[in-house]
Amino acid sequence: MKKQIIALSLGLMSVIAFGQKKELRAAEKAIKKNDFATAMAQVNSVEGMLSSMDSKYKAQYYFLKGQVLAGKNNYEGAAEAFNKLISYEKEIGKSKYTKEAKPMLNSLVEKVSNLAVNLYNKDKNYKDAAKQFYLTYKLSPKDTSFLYNAAVSASLAKDYDTSLEYYKELKDVGYTGIETQYLATNKASGEVQNLGSKSNRDSMVKFGQFINPTTKVSESKKADIIKNIGYIYVNQGKTEEAILALQEARKSNPKDINLLLNEAQMYIKLDKMDKFGALMEEAVKLDPTNPVLFFNLGVVNANENKVEEAINYYKKAIELDPNYGDAYMNIAATILSKEKEIVEEMNKNLSNFKKYDELQTKQKELYKEALPFLVKADEIQRTEDTVRSLLNIYDTLEMEDKSSPLREIYKKMRSGN
Repeated sequence: MKKQIIALSLGLMSVIAFGQKKELRAAEKAIKKNDFATAMAQVNSVEGMLSSMDSKYKAQYYFLKGQVLAGKNNYEGAAEAFNKLISYEKEIGKSKYTKEAKPMLNSLVEKVSNLAVNLYNKDKNYKDAAKQFYLTYKLSPKDTSFLYNAAVSASLAKDYDTSLEYYKELKDVGYTGIETQYLATNKASGEVQNLGSKSNRDSMVKFGQFINPTTKVSESKKADIIKNIGYIYVNQGKTEEAILALQEARKSNPKDINLLLNEAQMYIKLDKMDKFGALMEEAVKLDPTNPVLFFNLGVVNANENKVEEAINYYKKAIELDPNYGDAYMNIAATILSKEKEIVEEMNKNLSNFKKYDELQTKQKELYKEALPFLVKADEIQRTEDTVRSLLNIYDTLEMEDKSSPLREIYKKMRSGN
Protein backbone atom coordinates (compact mmCIF):
# COMPACT_ATOMS: atom_id res chain seq x y z
CA MET A 1 0.00 0.00 0.00
CA LYS A 2 2.83 2.33 0.87
CA LYS A 3 4.50 1.67 -2.49
CA GLN A 4 1.30 2.57 -4.30
CA ILE A 5 0.94 5.84 -2.38
CA ILE A 6 4.55 6.77 -3.12
CA ALA A 7 4.09 5.96 -6.78
CA LEU A 8 1.02 8.15 -6.96
CA SER A 9 2.83 11.01 -5.19
CA LEU A 10 5.76 10.81 -7.56
CA GLY A 11 3.37 10.80 -10.45
CA LEU A 12 1.63 13.90 -9.10
CA MET A 13 4.96 15.67 -8.67
CA SER A 14 5.86 14.81 -12.22
CA VAL A 15 2.60 16.32 -13.48
CA ILE A 16 3.17 19.50 -11.40
CA ALA A 17 6.73 19.87 -12.69
CA PHE A 18 5.49 19.44 -16.26
CA GLY A 19 2.89 22.16 -15.63
CA GLN A 20 5.50 24.52 -14.24
CA LYS A 21 7.77 23.93 -17.22
CA LYS A 22 4.91 24.48 -19.66
CA GLU A 23 3.75 27.73 -18.05
CA LEU A 24 7.26 29.14 -17.72
CA ARG A 25 7.92 28.31 -21.38
CA ALA A 26 4.68 30.09 -22.32
CA ALA A 27 5.83 33.12 -20.29
CA GLU A 28 9.19 33.07 -22.07
CA LYS A 29 7.49 33.10 -25.48
CA ALA A 30 5.18 35.96 -24.44
CA ILE A 31 8.16 38.01 -23.26
CA LYS A 32 9.84 37.62 -26.66
CA LYS A 33 6.66 39.07 -28.23
CA ASN A 34 6.58 41.89 -25.64
CA ASP A 35 3.22 40.52 -24.48
CA PHE A 36 3.92 41.25 -20.86
CA ALA A 37 0.32 40.87 -19.69
CA THR A 38 0.21 37.24 -20.85
CA ALA A 39 3.70 36.61 -19.53
CA MET A 40 2.71 38.01 -16.12
CA ALA A 41 -0.34 35.76 -15.97
CA GLN A 42 1.81 32.70 -16.71
CA VAL A 43 4.44 33.67 -14.13
CA ASN A 44 1.78 34.35 -11.49
CA SER A 45 0.16 30.96 -12.12
CA VAL A 46 3.23 29.12 -10.78
CA GLU A 47 4.02 31.50 -7.92
CA GLY A 48 2.05 29.43 -5.40
CA MET A 49 4.26 26.41 -6.16
CA LEU A 50 7.51 28.26 -5.44
CA SER A 51 8.29 26.45 -2.19
CA SER A 52 8.17 23.02 -3.84
CA MET A 53 9.56 24.08 -7.21
CA ASP A 54 12.59 22.34 -8.70
CA SER A 55 15.71 24.51 -8.46
CA LYS A 56 16.12 24.96 -12.23
CA TYR A 57 12.51 26.13 -12.58
CA LYS A 58 12.75 28.34 -9.52
CA ALA A 59 15.74 30.16 -10.99
CA GLN A 60 13.93 30.48 -14.31
CA TYR A 61 10.85 31.81 -12.51
CA TYR A 62 12.84 34.67 -10.91
CA PHE A 63 14.56 35.42 -14.22
CA LEU A 64 11.31 35.60 -16.18
CA LYS A 65 9.54 37.57 -13.45
CA GLY A 66 12.33 40.16 -13.52
CA GLN A 67 11.98 40.55 -17.27
CA VAL A 68 8.18 40.83 -17.14
CA LEU A 69 8.25 43.49 -14.41
CA ALA A 70 10.95 45.43 -16.26
CA GLY A 71 8.77 45.30 -19.39
CA LYS A 72 5.86 46.67 -17.36
CA ASN A 73 8.15 49.48 -16.02
CA ASN A 74 7.97 48.10 -12.49
CA TYR A 75 11.70 48.62 -12.00
CA GLU A 76 11.74 48.06 -8.26
CA GLY A 77 9.90 44.74 -8.58
CA ALA A 78 12.16 43.73 -11.47
CA ALA A 79 15.28 44.48 -9.45
CA GLU A 80 13.92 42.52 -6.49
CA ALA A 81 13.29 39.49 -8.75
CA PHE A 82 16.74 39.70 -10.37
CA ASN A 83 18.46 40.09 -6.98
CA LYS A 84 16.55 37.07 -5.64
CA LEU A 85 17.68 35.12 -8.68
CA ILE A 86 21.33 36.09 -8.20
CA SER A 87 21.15 35.25 -4.50
CA TYR A 88 19.39 31.92 -5.14
CA GLU A 89 21.78 30.72 -7.86
CA LYS A 90 24.71 31.68 -5.65
CA GLU A 91 23.13 29.56 -2.90
CA ILE A 92 22.74 26.48 -5.15
CA GLY A 93 26.14 26.98 -6.80
CA LYS A 94 24.90 27.77 -10.32
CA SER A 95 24.85 30.88 -12.50
CA LYS A 96 22.86 29.90 -15.58
CA TYR A 97 20.43 32.83 -15.48
CA THR A 98 22.59 35.16 -13.40
CA LYS A 99 24.90 35.79 -16.36
CA GLU A 100 21.97 37.15 -18.36
CA ALA A 101 20.23 38.88 -15.46
CA LYS A 102 23.17 41.02 -14.29
CA PRO A 103 23.43 43.16 -17.46
CA MET A 104 19.62 43.52 -17.46
CA LEU A 105 19.74 44.73 -13.86
CA ASN A 106 22.61 47.12 -14.64
CA SER A 107 20.61 48.49 -17.56
CA LEU A 108 17.67 49.20 -15.24
CA VAL A 109 19.94 50.95 -12.73
CA GLU A 110 21.47 53.09 -15.48
CA LYS A 111 18.06 53.97 -16.95
CA VAL A 112 16.57 55.11 -13.63
CA SER A 113 19.71 56.90 -12.43
CA ASN A 114 19.95 58.86 -15.70
CA LEU A 115 16.32 59.89 -15.28
CA ALA A 116 17.07 61.02 -11.71
CA VAL A 117 20.13 63.03 -12.80
CA ASN A 118 18.17 64.77 -15.57
CA LEU A 119 15.31 65.63 -13.21
CA TYR A 120 17.83 67.09 -10.77
CA ASN A 121 20.18 68.95 -13.11
CA LYS A 122 18.05 69.94 -16.11
CA ASP A 123 14.50 70.18 -14.79
CA LYS A 124 15.34 71.19 -11.20
CA ASN A 125 12.45 68.88 -10.28
CA TYR A 126 13.89 67.86 -6.93
CA LYS A 127 10.79 66.06 -5.65
CA ASP A 128 10.68 63.58 -8.55
CA ALA A 129 14.48 63.39 -8.64
CA ALA A 130 14.39 62.23 -5.00
CA LYS A 131 11.95 59.44 -5.91
CA GLN A 132 14.09 58.26 -8.82
CA PHE A 133 17.36 58.43 -6.86
CA TYR A 134 15.76 56.39 -4.10
CA LEU A 135 14.43 53.89 -6.65
CA THR A 136 17.95 53.59 -8.09
CA TYR A 137 19.20 52.80 -4.59
CA LYS A 138 16.48 50.14 -4.19
CA LEU A 139 17.50 48.64 -7.54
CA SER A 140 21.12 48.54 -6.44
CA PRO A 141 21.35 48.69 -2.60
CA LYS A 142 25.15 48.54 -2.65
CA ASP A 143 25.22 51.95 -4.36
CA THR A 144 24.38 53.96 -1.24
CA SER A 145 25.41 57.24 -2.90
CA PHE A 146 22.03 57.20 -4.65
CA LEU A 147 20.34 57.18 -1.23
CA TYR A 148 22.42 60.24 -0.29
CA ASN A 149 21.35 61.97 -3.52
CA ALA A 150 17.72 61.12 -2.71
CA ALA A 151 18.03 62.70 0.74
CA VAL A 152 19.59 65.89 -0.65
CA SER A 153 16.96 66.15 -3.42
CA ALA A 154 14.05 65.68 -1.01
CA SER A 155 15.48 68.39 1.24
CA LEU A 156 15.77 70.81 -1.70
CA ALA A 157 12.14 70.02 -2.54
CA LYS A 158 11.31 70.97 1.09
CA ASP A 159 9.92 67.47 1.57
CA TYR A 160 11.56 67.34 4.98
CA ASP A 161 9.78 64.22 6.27
CA THR A 162 11.02 62.15 3.32
CA SER A 163 14.49 63.68 3.46
CA LEU A 164 14.74 62.92 7.18
CA GLU A 165 13.72 59.31 6.52
CA TYR A 166 16.46 58.95 3.89
CA TYR A 167 19.14 60.59 6.05
CA LYS A 168 18.27 58.30 8.95
CA GLU A 169 18.54 55.30 6.62
CA LEU A 170 21.98 56.54 5.51
CA LYS A 171 23.00 56.76 9.14
CA ASP A 172 21.67 53.24 9.82
CA VAL A 173 23.58 51.67 6.91
CA GLY A 174 26.78 53.43 8.01
CA TYR A 175 27.19 55.50 4.86
CA THR A 176 30.32 57.66 4.82
CA GLY A 177 30.55 58.74 1.17
CA ILE A 178 34.30 58.20 1.25
CA GLU A 179 35.57 57.26 -2.19
CA THR A 180 38.92 57.06 -3.91
CA GLN A 181 39.24 59.05 -7.12
CA TYR A 182 41.90 58.12 -9.65
CA LEU A 183 42.70 61.41 -11.36
CA ALA A 184 44.89 62.46 -14.27
CA THR A 185 45.18 65.48 -16.55
CA ASN A 186 43.79 65.17 -20.08
CA LYS A 187 46.68 66.06 -22.37
CA ALA A 188 44.43 67.54 -25.06
CA SER A 189 42.11 69.67 -22.88
CA GLY A 190 44.25 70.22 -19.79
CA GLU A 191 41.27 69.15 -17.66
CA VAL A 192 41.74 66.98 -14.58
CA GLN A 193 39.44 63.96 -14.88
CA ASN A 194 38.39 61.08 -12.65
CA LEU A 195 39.16 57.93 -14.63
CA GLY A 196 37.22 55.55 -12.41
CA SER A 197 39.80 52.96 -11.46
CA LYS A 198 43.54 52.73 -10.92
CA SER A 199 44.02 50.27 -13.76
CA ASN A 200 42.07 52.44 -16.22
CA ARG A 201 43.94 55.59 -15.18
CA ASP A 202 47.33 53.89 -15.39
CA SER A 203 46.48 52.56 -18.85
CA MET A 204 45.45 56.03 -20.08
CA VAL A 205 48.70 57.49 -18.75
CA LYS A 206 50.70 54.68 -20.34
CA PHE A 207 49.07 55.33 -23.73
CA GLY A 208 50.05 59.00 -23.45
CA GLN A 209 46.51 60.42 -23.42
CA PHE A 210 46.78 61.60 -19.80
CA ILE A 211 49.55 62.94 -17.57
CA ASN A 212 50.13 63.76 -13.88
CA PRO A 213 48.31 60.82 -12.27
CA THR A 214 47.11 61.47 -8.71
CA THR A 215 44.88 59.79 -6.18
CA LYS A 216 42.36 61.66 -4.04
CA VAL A 217 40.29 60.29 -1.17
CA SER A 218 37.11 62.26 -0.53
CA GLU A 219 36.14 63.39 2.96
CA SER A 220 33.55 61.53 5.00
CA LYS A 221 29.96 62.78 4.74
CA LYS A 222 29.05 61.27 8.11
CA ALA A 223 29.08 64.62 9.93
CA ASP A 224 27.14 66.23 7.07
CA ILE A 225 24.40 63.62 7.39
CA ILE A 226 23.96 64.28 11.10
CA LYS A 227 24.15 68.05 10.44
CA ASN A 228 21.46 67.83 7.77
CA ILE A 229 19.24 65.83 10.11
CA GLY A 230 19.64 68.69 12.58
CA TYR A 231 18.80 71.30 9.94
CA ILE A 232 15.67 69.41 8.96
CA TYR A 233 14.55 69.40 12.58
CA VAL A 234 15.20 73.15 12.59
CA ASN A 235 12.93 73.61 9.56
CA GLN A 236 10.29 71.43 11.20
CA GLY A 237 10.43 73.52 14.35
CA LYS A 238 11.59 70.52 16.43
CA THR A 239 14.04 72.50 18.52
CA GLU A 240 15.09 69.90 21.12
CA GLU A 241 15.68 67.22 18.45
CA ALA A 242 17.64 69.74 16.38
CA ILE A 243 19.94 70.56 19.30
CA LEU A 244 20.70 66.88 19.95
CA ALA A 245 21.47 66.25 16.27
CA LEU A 246 23.65 69.36 15.97
CA GLN A 247 25.53 68.46 19.15
CA GLU A 248 26.19 65.01 17.71
CA ALA A 249 27.41 66.56 14.46
CA ARG A 250 29.71 68.92 16.35
CA LYS A 251 31.42 65.96 18.03
CA SER A 252 32.52 64.83 14.57
CA ASN A 253 33.42 68.34 13.41
CA PRO A 254 33.99 70.62 16.44
CA LYS A 255 35.46 73.46 14.36
CA ASP A 256 32.44 73.86 12.09
CA ILE A 257 31.27 77.38 12.96
CA ASN A 258 27.94 76.94 11.15
CA LEU A 259 27.02 73.94 13.28
CA LEU A 260 27.82 75.92 16.41
CA LEU A 261 25.79 78.94 15.29
CA ASN A 262 22.80 76.80 14.36
CA GLU A 263 22.87 75.18 17.79
CA ALA A 264 23.13 78.64 19.35
CA GLN A 265 20.10 79.76 17.34
CA MET A 266 18.10 76.92 18.87
CA TYR A 267 18.84 78.23 22.36
CA ILE A 268 17.40 81.61 21.40
CA LYS A 269 14.15 79.85 20.46
CA LEU A 270 14.18 78.07 23.82
CA ASP A 271 14.97 81.37 25.59
CA LYS A 272 18.16 79.87 27.06
CA MET A 273 20.36 82.92 26.60
CA ASP A 274 23.02 81.66 29.00
CA LYS A 275 23.72 78.72 26.70
CA PHE A 276 23.52 80.99 23.66
CA GLY A 277 26.13 83.29 25.23
CA ALA A 278 28.43 80.38 26.06
CA LEU A 279 28.34 79.22 22.45
CA MET A 280 29.01 82.75 21.22
CA GLU A 281 32.15 82.85 23.39
CA GLU A 282 33.21 79.58 21.82
CA ALA A 283 32.38 80.91 18.34
CA VAL A 284 34.57 83.99 18.86
CA LYS A 285 37.53 81.71 19.60
CA LEU A 286 36.89 79.81 16.37
CA ASP A 287 36.33 82.93 14.27
CA PRO A 288 37.88 85.97 16.02
CA THR A 289 37.50 88.31 13.03
CA ASN A 290 33.74 87.89 12.64
CA PRO A 291 31.97 91.12 13.74
CA VAL A 292 28.55 89.43 13.93
CA LEU A 293 29.76 87.14 16.72
CA PHE A 294 30.90 90.10 18.83
CA PHE A 295 27.63 91.90 18.08
CA ASN A 296 25.70 88.85 19.35
CA LEU A 297 27.78 88.82 22.51
CA GLY A 298 26.89 92.48 22.94
CA VAL A 299 23.18 91.61 22.72
CA VAL A 300 23.55 88.78 25.26
CA ASN A 301 25.33 91.04 27.76
CA ALA A 302 22.91 93.93 27.21
CA ASN A 303 19.99 91.59 27.94
CA GLU A 304 21.72 90.65 31.20
CA ASN A 305 22.14 94.37 32.06
CA LYS A 306 25.91 94.09 31.73
CA VAL A 307 26.14 97.53 30.14
CA GLU A 308 29.90 98.07 29.95
CA GLU A 309 30.55 94.53 28.70
CA ALA A 310 27.87 94.93 26.03
CA ILE A 311 29.29 98.25 24.84
CA ASN A 312 32.79 96.78 24.62
CA TYR A 313 31.55 93.90 22.46
CA TYR A 314 29.69 96.30 20.17
CA LYS A 315 32.84 98.41 19.85
CA LYS A 316 34.82 95.31 18.94
CA ALA A 317 32.26 94.58 16.20
CA ILE A 318 32.71 98.15 14.90
CA GLU A 319 36.48 97.76 15.02
CA LEU A 320 36.14 94.78 12.70
CA ASP A 321 33.47 96.43 10.56
CA PRO A 322 33.44 100.27 10.76
CA ASN A 323 30.12 100.38 8.85
CA TYR A 324 28.23 98.10 11.23
CA GLY A 325 25.22 100.39 11.70
CA ASP A 326 23.34 98.10 14.07
CA ALA A 327 26.33 98.03 16.42
CA TYR A 328 26.35 101.86 16.63
CA MET A 329 22.59 101.84 17.20
CA ASN A 330 22.88 99.24 19.95
CA ILE A 331 25.65 101.16 21.72
CA ALA A 332 23.33 104.15 21.86
CA ALA A 333 20.45 101.99 23.08
CA THR A 334 22.65 100.38 25.75
CA ILE A 335 23.85 103.78 27.00
CA LEU A 336 20.26 105.04 27.12
CA SER A 337 19.18 101.96 29.07
CA LYS A 338 20.72 103.70 32.11
CA GLU A 339 18.04 106.37 31.76
CA LYS A 340 15.37 104.18 33.38
CA GLU A 341 16.92 104.51 36.85
CA ILE A 342 17.34 108.28 36.41
CA VAL A 343 13.70 108.76 35.38
CA GLU A 344 12.52 106.69 38.33
CA GLU A 345 14.54 108.93 40.67
CA MET A 346 13.22 112.06 38.98
CA ASN A 347 9.64 110.91 39.56
CA LYS A 348 10.45 110.43 43.26
CA ASN A 349 11.86 113.92 43.53
CA LEU A 350 9.27 116.04 41.76
CA SER A 351 9.05 118.42 44.73
CA ASN A 352 12.80 118.41 45.39
CA PHE A 353 13.80 120.90 42.69
CA LYS A 354 17.51 120.79 43.38
CA LYS A 355 17.67 117.00 43.23
CA TYR A 356 15.39 116.94 40.21
CA ASP A 357 17.62 119.40 38.32
CA GLU A 358 20.71 117.34 39.14
CA LEU A 359 19.04 114.21 37.78
CA GLN A 360 17.86 116.05 34.68
CA THR A 361 21.42 117.23 34.03
CA LYS A 362 22.58 113.63 34.42
CA GLN A 363 19.91 112.52 31.94
CA LYS A 364 21.09 115.08 29.37
CA GLU A 365 24.70 113.96 29.80
CA LEU A 366 23.55 110.43 29.02
CA TYR A 367 21.86 111.68 25.84
CA LYS A 368 25.01 113.55 24.82
CA GLU A 369 27.02 110.36 25.33
CA ALA A 370 24.65 108.31 23.13
CA LEU A 371 24.19 110.99 20.43
CA PRO A 372 27.41 110.42 18.35
CA PHE A 373 26.60 106.72 18.00
CA LEU A 374 23.05 107.48 16.85
CA VAL A 375 24.33 110.04 14.33
CA LYS A 376 26.77 107.47 12.93
CA ALA A 377 24.06 104.79 12.70
CA ASP A 378 21.85 107.27 10.84
CA GLU A 379 24.71 108.15 8.44
CA ILE A 380 25.31 104.50 7.63
CA GLN A 381 21.63 103.66 7.10
CA ARG A 382 18.79 106.06 7.73
CA THR A 383 15.62 104.44 9.04
CA GLU A 384 12.51 105.62 10.86
CA ASP A 385 14.07 104.21 14.02
CA THR A 386 17.30 106.21 13.72
CA VAL A 387 15.46 109.43 12.84
CA ARG A 388 12.90 109.05 15.64
CA SER A 389 15.66 108.36 18.18
CA LEU A 390 17.64 111.40 17.05
CA LEU A 391 14.55 113.61 17.24
CA ASN A 392 13.90 112.53 20.83
CA ILE A 393 17.44 113.42 21.84
CA TYR A 394 17.55 116.72 19.92
CA ASP A 395 14.25 117.76 21.53
CA THR A 396 15.45 116.83 25.01
CA LEU A 397 18.74 118.68 24.47
CA GLU A 398 16.84 121.62 22.91
CA MET A 399 18.86 121.40 19.70
CA GLU A 400 16.24 123.09 17.50
CA ASP A 401 18.65 123.66 14.60
CA LYS A 402 19.05 119.86 14.32
CA SER A 403 15.51 118.77 15.13
CA SER A 404 13.58 121.09 12.75
CA PRO A 405 14.92 119.77 9.42
CA LEU A 406 14.85 116.24 10.74
CA ARG A 407 11.22 116.57 11.79
CA GLU A 408 10.20 117.22 8.18
CA ILE A 409 12.16 114.19 7.04
CA TYR A 410 10.46 112.05 9.68
CA LYS A 411 6.99 113.23 8.60
CA LYS A 412 7.75 112.23 4.99
CA MET A 413 9.06 108.84 6.11
CA ARG A 414 5.93 108.22 8.17
CA SER A 415 3.62 109.19 5.29
CA GLY A 416 5.58 107.06 2.83
CA ASN A 417 6.47 109.97 0.52
